[in-house]
Amino acid sequence: MLSKSGKLLLLLIGSIDLSTSQKSNNGNQLMQSNFPFVINTWPFVKATEKAWQVLEKTDDALLSVEQGCSMCEELRCDGTVGWGGSPDENGETTLDALIMDGTKHDAGSVAGLKRIKNAISVARAVMEHTKHTLLVGDAATQFAVEMGFKEQSLNHIDSVNRYLKWLNSSCQPNFRLSVSPNPMTNCGPYEPVEPSKKSDDKINVNINQKSHDTIGMIAVNSQGNIAVGTSTNGAAHKIPGRVGDSPIIGSGAYVDNEIGAACGTGDGDVLMKFLPSYQTVESMRNGMSPSEASEDALRRIVKKYPKFMGAIVAVDKNGRHGAACHGLDEFQFSYASRKTNGINVEKVKCI
Repeated sequence: MLSKSGKLLLLLIGSIDLSTSQKSNNGNQLMQSNFPFVINTWPFVKATEKAWQVLEKTDDALLSVEQGCSMCEELRCDGTVGWGGSPDENGETTLDALIMDGTKHDAGSVAGLKRIKNAISVARAVMEHTKHTLLVGDAATQFAVEMGFKEQSLNHIDSVNRYLKWLNSSCQPNFRLSVSPNPMTNCGPYEPVEPSKKSDDKINVNINQKSHDTIGMIAVNSQGNIAVGTSTNGAAHKIPGRVGDSPIIGSGAYVDNEIGAACGTGDGDVLMKFLPSYQTVESMRNGMSPSEASEDALRRIVKKYPKFMGAIVAVDKNGRHGAACHGLDEFQFSYASRKTNGINVEKVKCI
């Protein structure tokens, strides 16, 4: 058992490196003492608990991720996951989600999903009932209805009030650039003007934990098979049609069943330019620990966008987990395994 000082060290570096392993039947080195295992971005403990219950009962990593993210969609975690949150410029809530199965290296995702509450489950339907990977907008809604999902309003009194407050605040914050009238002080309609050459203009300074809290979840079953998923309602007051990193494979989440998995959260418009989840997994392939790989992926981003805000959680095939963050004082995430007594919330100091 680790001492209190040992636990503090783990808190600061954001990883757990367990050394006890044994051979599985197929000869792979698995940290069986730490599997099954579930981890997700942010302290969305009810989602973690749901995923863990499913995993313990079924040993199905894919179902665990789907049900865990679904719980966050139902609970409207922080108002940034699921229905009734993050209205766009038209006051409409739309949903993005991704699910990926490490055993088959297959995936499904939806973006800009309208009038359907079950985004992560529709993403799974895309994976299992089409030869495609990503469906978007009203066409994704049509597909969902064909698959038996119920079409209904995604509005909630919270999202309506948030939208009205935004309108009464001269449409601030605003994601428009190089348009007239000045989007920093005026609502639209807008017309284009000469594009700005300032790179800082591309940083979404209003992206923070309460305005963009994607849930990214990783589940590993008792045999070391991995699944990942994400779900979000995107950036509040986004331009209609905007899609962030969450439903993009390699950006919002990624898994290689032979190596491990990673999920990201934060400023999706920046994250998706770097495929940080894919990069994290590739760095683990090259020998980095989950924490080292997560930090390395973020440093690549920060080198180009110093004011970026975001975080990554990762798990490797040896059962170690880790996280890294930037643009916050600290980042919290929750997880469960055979070694935990219930759901644990861990935090890391940001780089």
